Amino acid sequence: MVDFNSVLEAQARISNYIHRTPVMSSVSINEMFGCELYFKCENLQKVGAFKARGACNAVFSLTDKQAALGVCTHSSGNHAQALAYAAKIRGIPCTIVIPHTAPSIKINGVRGYGAEIEFCEPSLADREEALQRVVERTGSHVVLPFNDERVIAGQGTAALELMEQVQNLDVIIAPVGGGGLLSGTLLSIHGANSVILCYGAEPEAADDALRSIRAGSIQPSIQPQTIADGLLTSLGTLTFPIIQQYVTDIVTASEPNIIAAMRIIMERVKLVVEPSGAVPLAAIMQNNAHFLGKRVGVIISGGNVDVSRLPFAATE
Repeated sequence: MVDFNSVLEAQARISNYIHRTPVMSSVSINEMFGCELYFKCENLQKVGAFKARGACNAVFSLTDKQAALGVCTHSSGNHAQALAYAAKIRGIPCTIVIPHTAPSIKINGVRGYGAEIEFCEPSLADREEALQRVVERTGSHVVLPFNDERVIAGQGTAALELMEQVQNLDVIIAPVGGGGLLSGTLLSIHGANSVILCYGAEPEAADDALRSIRAGSIQPSIQPQTIADGLLTSLGTLTFPIIQQYVTDIVTASEPNIIAAMRIIMERVKLVVEPSGAVPLAAIMQNNAHFLGKRVGVIISGGNVDVSRLPFAATE
């Protein structure tokens, strides 16, 4: 079972293949929200997102015999590029099942790392069927985006680094979609400094994690519509129990606040951040009483955004 030791092992395993990303702060943002915010810049990570951590841990956990057959997954997001990157540096084959509706920037990113692409229809059933055909044809090893213990452990290394870089944090907040990052973050906090509170942040329009915690069981989202497209996935069977056990609470953010948070980070911290990565700051804006006067670590999950389609550009 994945635990804090798994995170420590992942940190040692992947250290040569990922960035130890910087932590940045802004006096003006601190004044704006009445707390000290420390941004863990996973938008500056390999492939532009924290996903490189979990993918590298999964790929480099494989035996040589397993790795020789390659790896595969279905994803149209950052996990696709992350797995392709990890496979490239290990020198093994990689096949990614991608819906034909995926943005060209994502497809080109995967191709840039040398992975083979199998296109499919956009439904989950079609993705899974296409992935099964890849496994049957190649014998490759499936690395799922979040419901994988090796991926969870790898994602937890971001919070582990953050706690090493910033002392005496009161709170850490991370975005939550499928729950890989949040569950890994919670394992790191529980093992390293259990007095730190931890919040998950998600869009109001995709609030399945909040509903799941309240209901005591996984409550999947049904066709959520949010600009934070990296947080559309519902919690997994491995991530939910960890979140349920350790999370302080789940807080949500409206679409206008997510857009506003993107702009604040870009203007004040000079960082390119994708909507999903801005959700934690947006949730702090919307739930400010939880964070007033506290030292807060904020995990910016990624920066893969099409800058020609920034959501506030049309208002200029």
